[in-house]
Amino acid sequence: MPSIQIDEDEGVRYLQFGAHWIQGAMRINRPWALELEYSRDMMFALLLRGGGWPRSILQIGLGAGSIAKFLFRYRPKARIEVVEIDPEVIMTAWQYFKLPEESRRFRIEIGDGYRYVADCRKRFDLILLDGFDAKAEAGRMDSPAFYRYCRARLAPNGILVANLIGKRRRPVESIERIRKVFGGRVLALPPNEANTIAIAPLGSVVRVGLDGLQPRAQKLKVDTGLDLMPTLTRLLQTRAASQAS
Repeated sequence: MPSIQIDEDEGVRYLQFGAHWIQGAMRINRPWALELEYSRDMMFALLLRGGGWPRSILQIGLGAGSIAKFLFRYRPKARIEVVEIDPEVIMTAWQYFKLPEESRRFRIEIGDGYRYVADCRKRFDLILLDGFDAKAEAGRMDSPAFYRYCRARLAPNGILVANLIGKRRRPVESIERIRKVFGGRVLALPPNEANTIAIAPLGSVVRVGLDGLQPRAQKLKVDTGLDLMPTLTRLLQTRAASQAS
């Protein structure tokens, strides 16, 4: 694993592996906000379920802790578990990125995400996959077997959200693997640079419509400061262009 680097630029602190790969970021005067666009896209699932959801969350891959901090602050009734394989990442998040201390509703497991999900017997409303090795590869956490384990760990009406990294193109193969495991139910958001967020639900099928999701996005912005309207707009524009072609 390359050494961890901490850099700051124009009020933003970055967690990097090596010279180029940014793993996380925090605006110093807004430590609870989601600074990187892909991390905001990963919260799109909050628009797809009613208020008070989720109550139980599993996150694979901690990074700078931005997503965990956001959910810890704005979903105070949720139980959050994070699995991170590298203890140094955890210590860095505590030291430099204001990650909350462990508590009754927030805990961190040091371990392999694949093995944790395979062995776990708990169920979660929301599972977030954002774990990669030093080469920005998910390895066996981008496999049909792993996605089946994730599906088994979801509660009824639960949602899986996966950050898929494709350096040159949309990760079509990864999306298709998720699609097959979830019976065709997957929503892939438009790529954001190298990141594509895939959202796969149990229970209700994801149906995207501006009339239904725009009010939820507006309420989420009022409640948390998180603005998902740009993501929603990108998605609807992409769908309109696809239907027109």
